[in-house]
Amino acid sequence: MSEELSEVGHLTRVLVKHPRDAFVSQDVIDQQWSALNFSGPPDFGRAIDEFDRFLDIIRHGGAQIATLPRDERVTLDSLYTRDASILSPSGVILASMGKPERKAEPGVQSNELQRIAMKVAGRIEPPGCLEGGDVVWLDARSVAVGCGYRTNAEGIGQFRALLGTSIDECFTVALPHWRGPGDVMHLMSLVSPVDSDLAVVYSRLLAVPFREHLLHKGYALVEVPDEEFETMGTNVLALAPRVCVIVKGNPRTCAALEKAGATVYEYEGLEISLKGGGGPTCLTRPLTRTREKNGRLEH
Repeated sequence: MSEELSEVGHLTRVLVKHPRDAFVSQDVIDQQWSALNFSGPPDFGRAIDEFDRFLDIIRHGGAQIATLPRDERVTLDSLYTRDASILSPSGVILASMGKPERKAEPGVQSNELQRIAMKVAGRIEPPGCLEGGDVVWLDARSVAVGCGYRTNAEGIGQFRALLGTSIDECFTVALPHWRGPGDVMHLMSLVSPVDSDLAVVYSRLLAVPFREHLLHKGYALVEVPDEEFETMGTNVLALAPRVCVIVKGNPRTCAALEKAGATVYEYEGLEISLKGGGGPTCLTRPLTRTREKNGRLEH
């Protein structure tokens, strides 16, 4: 199989953290949720059940799942594994977290990545900040990076330097203030590629130059309605080209995706997604994708 660097190739290997190990117990949830700006305390038992069903969808796609262990240095937020690392052509780049409570996550994730033989190609150093949810590969040599409260110009500069000549373009996207520094606003809150020429977007908050750039690169845009932006309709994980996963409760976005020829899998995400502000892309750190068609995916 030929591996590719993209957001939409066939997902073959992915890193996750189960709520059993991220949330630990209802007592830990009750101690941490408010300070971490969750919208409410997740129910521990229901979170475990939701995540198990979510993993069933990932396994149905044929991906191998690696699981991060419990670690007392990190918080409930460690459930959202995408943010602590970024894939690059030369290996994994460890993030530098813009949310102070998450500063230990890249180091903890690094230990596991190396244990499962993933090469660590570099890291973002303070005062640079760069979180994985702000990095979107548009194709193998073109990457977009959101600049906001979680990722800063210094972090983007370090990222560009680490990428070197392996890319043709690193497009910086200014992110909106929206609900302020305490809220979760990543670039992937606003755009999710689901094929090399199809992306789910919330254009009301998307910078005009970046939206025009997507169109220039040949992307057709699935527009998320206002009410479904609130329920994470824009946060869509591609398991393969036009085969994707979305939080249940976004029927208009699902219908638009299906009209565009996509197969859509839904999961219950009240406890693991909506309360913590992290959809299916946030719950996963894809490690490898391939160009080959995966026979276990129906499309």
